Amino acid sequence: MYKIIEVSDRIRVPPEKFDLDLEEAVKASLEARWDCITDKNLGVVLSVNSVNNIGEGIILPGDGAIYYPVDFTVLSYKPEQHEIVKGEVIDVVEFGVFVRIGPVDGMIHVSQLMDDFVSYDAKNSMFIGKKTKRKIKEGDIVIARIISISFIGNQYKIGLTIRQPGLGVLDWFKEEKKEKKPKKETKAGKSK
Repeated sequence: MYKIIEVSDRIRVPPEKFDLDLEEAVKASLEARWDCITDKNLGVVLSVNSVNNIGEGIILPGDGAIYYPVDFTVLSYKPEQHEIVKGEVIDVVEFGVFVRIGPVDGMIHVSQLMDDFVSYDAKNSMFIGKKTKRKIKEGDIVIARIISISFIGNQYKIGLTIRQPGLGVLDWFKEEKKEKKPKKETKAGKSK
């Protein structure tokens, strides 16, 4: 889920940024420090939104920089259990598919693809349902649910499912709509 979060930090502003306006210099230093980091509590920090408060700066002996206590907001993405997400299939492998959901990737294990026996077509890099003939391949857009989240090292491991009602490849929904359309009747009363 995307969130705007208030954060406090002590940020180092190096001498080469002293010619900038104080708020610009602090924001540039915050962006260099915080943009694109992954934190267990904050999620993936996408950007520094605003600088809300800059405290009194101090200079430490032996360092020409100024350290400011700062309150600021960041835009962050943190995956949540049971969250419904939309993403693009970026890779298809023998044991499942990888899906890009915003700034992170999740994986749909082969057992979570569909309520059908699925086979892996290595030549065409896709999975195919035996009865339904539904396919999932690289480039497909899917609606999925997050079923597991773990934070290992500095990255998320996200497990997804598309086996529940209302989830799946967007093309599957288009096919279902076509199948459910009523047939038009002609003047003679016969269906076309």
